[in-house]
Amino acid sequence: MLSPITLTAACLVSVLMLLAVDRREWPLGRVIAKLTASTCFVGVAVALGAMGSTYGQLILGALVLGWMGDALLLSRAPKAFMGGLAAFLLSHVLFATAFVSGALSVQTIGVAVVVAGVFAAGVLRWLMPHAPQEFKGPVLAYVVVILAMCVAAAGHAFASQRWAVLAGALLFTASDLSVARDRFVAPGFINRLWGWPTYFVAQLVLAWTVASASIAG
Repeated sequence: MLSPITLTAACLVSVLMLLAVDRREWPLGRVIAKLTASTCFVGVAVALGAMGSTYGQLILGALVLGWMGDALLLSRAPKAFMGGLAAFLLSHVLFATAFVSGALSVQTIGVAVVVAGVFAAGVLRWLMPHAPQEFKGPVLAYVVVILAMCVAAAGHAFASQRWAVLAGALLFTASDLSVARDRFVAPGFINRLWGWPTYFVAQLVLAWTVASASIAG
C-alpha cells in the first residue's frame, strides 16, 4: 500500500495531466488522468485507515461514489450525466452523514441554514433558466443536498475545530458550480481549469479528515 502522502502527490500530478490532455482534446488521456486522480483520493482514505471507524467508512463510501460519478461524467450523454449526478448526490449524503455522526454546534447549524438558503436562491436563479426541463428537478435536489452537506460540515467544524471538514465541503461546492456552468450555461475549458483543481483538492482534504476520525465526536 502506498503512503497517503505519495497518493496525494500522485493525485495532484494526475490533475495537472488531466488539465493538459483536456486542453489538447485527447479523450483517452482524459480518461486515464481523471480516473487515476480519483483512484488516488480513494486510496488516501484507505491508507489512512478509513475502515477503522464509522466516520472513515462513511467518508470512504462517499469517495467511492465520487469515483463512480467521475467515470460517468467522462461522457456528455444525458443518461451518463444523470447517473453521475445521482452518484454525486449520494456522495454528498454520505459526507453529510459522516459530519453529523460527530460533534455538532446547533447554533452554527442555524446560522448556516440561513446562509445556505440565501446562496441556494442565488444559484437557482442563475442556473434554472439554462437547465432543460428534464434536469430542473434533479438540479434542485442536488443544490439542496450539497448545501445540506455544507450546513452539516459547518456544524461539525465549529463544534470539533476540524476546519478541514468545512474547507473540503466548500471546495466541493465550488467545483460543482463549475460543472453546472459547463453543462448548462457556458461550456468551455475555463470551467474545468478551476473546477477540477477545486474538486480534487476537496476530495483529498475530506479523505485526509479520516486521519483525525478519533476526535470527530
